[in-house]
Amino acid sequence: MRELRKTVCNRDCPDACSIVAHVEDGKVLQLGGDPRHPVTHNFLCWRTNNFLPLQYSPGRLTSPLLRGKPVSWDEALDFAAAQLSRIRAESGPAAIFNYRSGGSLGALKHLTDYFFSEFGPVTVKSGDICSGAGDEAQLIDFGEEDANDIFDLLNSRNIILWGKNVVVSSPHTVPVLKDAVRGGARMMLIDPVWHKSAKLCDLHLQPRPAGDFALAMAVARALFERGWTDPTAGDYCDHLPQFRALAFSRTDWCEEADVTPDLALEIARRLHEGPTAILVGWGLARRLNGGATVRALDALGAISGNLGVPGGGVSYYFRRRKTFDFSFIQKRAPRTILEPLFGPQLLGASDPPVRAVWITAGNPVAMLPESATVDRALRSREFVCVVDAWMTDTARAATLVLPTSTLLESDDLLGAYGHHWVGVSQPVVPPPDGVKSDLEILQLLGERLGVDVLRGSARQWKERILRRDAGLSLAQLEEQGPQRHALAPKVLFADRKFATKTGRVNLLTSAPSATTLSADYPLFLMALSTDKAQSSQWSQELEGPMVVTVHPLAAQGIPDGAPAQLRSAIASMPVRVRHDERQRRDVAILPKGGHLKDGRCANLLSRARATDIGGGGALYDEGVRLEPARSD
Repeated sequence: MRELRKTVCNRDCPDACSIVAHVEDGKVLQLGGDPRHPVTHNFLCWRTNNFLPLQYSPGRLTSPLLRGKPVSWDEALDFAAAQLSRIRAESGPAAIFNYRSGGSLGALKHLTDYFFSEFGPVTVKSGDICSGAGDEAQLIDFGEEDANDIFDLLNSRNIILWGKNVVVSSPHTVPVLKDAVRGGARMMLIDPVWHKSAKLCDLHLQPRPAGDFALAMAVARALFERGWTDPTAGDYCDHLPQFRALAFSRTDWCEEADVTPDLALEIARRLHEGPTAILVGWGLARRLNGGATVRALDALGAISGNLGVPGGGVSYYFRRRKTFDFSFIQKRAPRTILEPLFGPQLLGASDPPVRAVWITAGNPVAMLPESATVDRALRSREFVCVVDAWMTDTARAATLVLPTSTLLESDDLLGAYGHHWVGVSQPVVPPPDGVKSDLEILQLLGERLGVDVLRGSARQWKERILRRDAGLSLAQLEEQGPQRHALAPKVLFADRKFATKTGRVNLLTSAPSATTLSADYPLFLMALSTDKAQSSQWSQELEGPMVVTVHPLAAQGIPDGAPAQLRSAIASMPVRVRHDERQRRDVAILPKGGHLKDGRCANLLSRARATDIGGGGALYDEGVRLEPARSD
């Protein structure tokens, strides 16, 4: 008999959807969206709708692998414990690197940090490859990183999607945006790339890649020139005269952004008309000047009077961990490795060198820049353990692979970075024989290492982590499904008080250096999210070379559909060319997350570079060129 069982998606996506699984005879036959969840609202993205082939893939790992060969759990964990103990004794705990990323966003994944903090403390990662620069920018400007309630967009008169492809990256925001437009709001997209979100908007501006800071300053200048700034901005903004001077320091902002002055004026007009919400795309910050760019957008929201008002705000992130208490995890690492510099820094670490790496919730070979360097760095360590459900590029570089549960088998606590609802994931089916959760793995490893800090069930840990002042209980989440927590106001900064040292917005006062490309590599590499993949978790089997999308005049005479080579300063890869006249002539667009083993990993081409602040990855400043396909 078919049963309906609910859980919450734990993958790296802002929506944290409430899933309804149709289960019969212990197998999931169909997935759907929970009609009771106000954000999920009865539908799932394509990726999750098509997750079942991945769930039941013959490539699913169900046994530990030691140097590629199946072994028992006892043998695997005995080996891991012996290696970790030996290396700690010989070189100290700093020789062990605990790398936890965002492949699963469950709160209990943080228990890996707790375990290794108590075992060591060991080396850990710093920064954030995806959002580090934007996170730091908003903390500098506002002292807080959160957003107005998602449904507050219905109060907006104007909505600006600045570098944000909501159709792909935030599909459950799309119905809210459509309702806002039906209610009279106007919506514009600012993005050098044409994508499907442009169809939602009445205007699409395509500035030069990396020109968003200059465009923001052109808009700021227009606001000041027209007298369209909030007359009370000086009451809640520090450095307003300096920011004004910065805006007036140049007259060629629009030229640098490759946007006409009338379009910059149109953005200023919409900000002035208010209330206007700026929805900031995460990719916008993945540049060398990414932090400064987000800070410039924060400043536009502030000086135009669109902070702390219904329908306004500069939304980069919803603080998904706000309801969680991780205070028991002591941050005392002896050393950090910056995530976007994973490969070079792992190879260069000394005194002591990193000899062992424990990887969970991540696939750094595919997802970090300089994939070949990351792969080489891992393969040259004495011991690498990867906890995953599939044989990823990173798992192929490991000494030991431990099979873990999927999102349909997860027992965890979830926040969201696209709204303020909190939920619990509960197994809709048990994991296959031979598969253990991350918590079970660490508990068994702890018994061997004498690290007795993770006693208790997953439910007990959820009880411990959920904050008592969140306005909800674990039992409520289990019985009623995801709930909006009480720690987020409907309108952020409604009192115009900010969590900075002065209680005021900290406006930026200087401009970053402009990013330029060389004549040898004239196209900006844009490896973008797709509706068919969750980072490197593809929901379909792919064959043939990666498709690169370019303007016909940027194709170097290579015909549409023809094979070619895409080359950067550090590597090249085979591609198939696709012409698209809607794109700028200085971009080359690839799907994000392809596998290195298949020759489809865009990060093979990208140098490991960090953003100006926050330890983010400068992923979108790499120059590439198209060449004819090699005859060999």
